[in-house]
Amino acid sequence: MTEADKSYGLLTETSGIEETRNRRLQRDLPVDIGRRWLAAGWRDLVRHPGPSLVYGAGIFLLSLGLVWLLGQLGYDYILFPALAGFMIVAPVMALGLYEKSRALEAGERVSLGRMIFVRPKAGAQVYFTGVLLCLLMLLWMRAAVLVYALFFGIRPFPGLDHILELFLTQPLGWAMLAVGTAIGGLFAAFAFAISVFSIPMLLDRRTDALTAMGTSMALVWNNLVPMLAWGAVVLALFLVSLATGLIGLIVIFPWLGHATWHAYRTVAPEPGETPAAAGPVPADAAVAG
Repeated sequence: MTEADKSYGLLTETSGIEETRNRRLQRDLPVDIGRRWLAAGWRDLVRHPGPSLVYGAGIFLLSLGLVWLLGQLGYDYILFPALAGFMIVAPVMALGLYEKSRALEAGERVSLGRMIFVRPKAGAQVYFTGVLLCLLMLLWMRAAVLVYALFFGIRPFPGLDHILELFLTQPLGWAMLAVGTAIGGLFAAFAFAISVFSIPMLLDRRTDALTAMGTSMALVWNNLVPMLAWGAVVLALFLVSLATGLIGLIVIFPWLGHATWHAYRTVAPEPGETPAAAGPVPADAAVAG
């Protein structure tokens, strides 16, 4: 049997990594493409900056209110997992920012009302995706609590005043941080892959949530190196926001939201070019690529 005639997908066979890639979904992007997306996002931010900054201020107040509520209810032990989980649901919270960038691109009027009351072309499918991301965030928070329990048993949470001492001065704390970071990284990577392009796509096109999420994951996988670099940029800017007591979200969140729209416009396939529609790459094309 020749390589061209070989059938993949059988339970008795294992495909290599290259056989999971689709040349038609690869964009040959430079590793530093994120700089262009940030520059384009900044241009969108400073054009009619009022709605974007008000949007960012709303995200800041919402985050601050959540932190205060967790403290008041005695749930401070899930504060750090909740802050990390923010990155899981952030793409759907940026829907209004994608709408502003789309409107600027189309030469349409920009207003805060249009950014808040968005009418995605996919309708309720975008909210279905948002529900899935919220469930994923809750699953991550539960996993984080279980990791703490596995290392420290039923020991009460020491409080925010002593948590850094517990984690940074004891070998058990170092081990818990390493394991928790690894598990959290898996959650974050999966959430990033299924949402980074799916939410803008659901705003921009009439498609269903599962197709959009599958297409997003395929695009990330087929452009892995630049997307890993972009994920690192997003993480770094989020950490800057945390270092400023979340105040940085007022500018950084809309900046990243607008930049993500331009990432979508750069990487997104043409309408109808889903991973399934693209089909397998012929053997001669794979060799040529």
